[in-house]
Amino acid sequence: MTAGRRRPQPTLLSVLRRAHLNIAIVAVTIVGLSLTLTGAVTLLAYANDSLNLVARAISYNVEAAVVFGDRAAAHDALASIAATEDVAEASVTGPGGRMIAHWETPSQGTFAMLSRMSMMLLGVRPVMMPITHDGALIGNVDVSGSGQNVLRFVLSGLLGVVICQVLIVASAMYLSRRMMTSIVKPLQTLAAVAHAVRRQRDFEQRVPATEITELNDLGENFNALLDELDRWQAHLKIENASLVHKASHDSLTRLPNRAFFETQLVLAIADAERRGMRAAVLFLDCDRFKTINDGFGHAAGDAVLINVATRIKALVRETDLAVRLGGDEFALLIAPVGDAADAVSIADVLLARMRVPISLPSGESIVTSLSIGVAIYPDHALDADTLLHKADQAMYRAKSTQRGSRGVAAEVGGS
Repeated sequence: MTAGRRRPQPTLLSVLRRAHLNIAIVAVTIVGLSLTLTGAVTLLAYANDSLNLVARAISYNVEAAVVFGDRAAAHDALASIAATEDVAEASVTGPGGRMIAHWETPSQGTFAMLSRMSMMLLGVRPVMMPITHDGALIGNVDVSGSGQNVLRFVLSGLLGVVICQVLIVASAMYLSRRMMTSIVKPLQTLAAVAHAVRRQRDFEQRVPATEITELNDLGENFNALLDELDRWQAHLKIENASLVHKASHDSLTRLPNRAFFETQLVLAIADAERRGMRAAVLFLDCDRFKTINDGFGHAAGDAVLINVATRIKALVRETDLAVRLGGDEFALLIAPVGDAADAVSIADVLLARMRVPISLPSGESIVTSLSIGVAIYPDHALDADTLLHKADQAMYRAKSTQRGSRGVAAEVGGS
């Protein structure tokens, strides 16, 4: 059964941005609705008051024309006022409802239609104003608003609201982004440092200080943790280095041990094969070591081994390797080497140096010797195990012939 693909988790920045955007939209919507409602109520009152004022002005101006029944004068008075106001239709009636004057706006088209619809939506009804003379009712004025001024006011108000909303949203997003940056950026830096520490094991990286107290405390605690990890890693490196050294070196002579020597011998032979050169192995054995160890004690035996190791180390180059194979056996890896004669020359120098007396812890001095076997790659063997074995055989032949001498391994294919 194949597991479904996991949806990518949202980032903190996207979550905060979405939350702040929702808050800004809700706040702006509430403000917009409040302004719209307030504006609608205000417009309704404005439209009704405006029609009442227009009707009253017409009633006052046509009073004389109605009294004398002058239709032309009534029409001129009606038109002079209605044409300059937001009036769609107006009429003047005399006694008995007789029509004296009528005026209708010439404006047509979509805007005029929308204007009338806005008046209907706002609930603005036509206004009827009585015409009186000496306290007696002589007629009426009926006025219907066109709503054009109201629609212009509504549109300009909506435009203002939209502009305000855009400015509010922009300001809210700007302030939100600044706030999110102050929160998210330190967290992103902390995450980047944590990632580098996990991937690269770089415990020296640190989180910079921030202006927000909680995030700054988090960074300081994280840095303190990195300090602890850095010290712990340094301690582990020291411990590991010590363990590696102990695993690959002899504790008495401080020379590398047999396992280390065998690994390096394989590498040296591979390098010599690649470069077309020779490598030499000298197998060394201390003569009469058991006699010294039994006759003078273990402390004397250790002193002899340490002295032999010191003399061997003083003889080799930086590219060579001196090791203690175990017990009283040592080995030298000389690479590169010219031929068997060069290796034999080194063996002879070492044999000569062993003639110098060795001081024992008891104050006494003794002279010991070495038996040395020499084997050359590729003259005597083509692999590490065989080369070391040939050097060992050459050492035993030298020891059986004369202690304190050296012998050279037989050629490949020889006896």
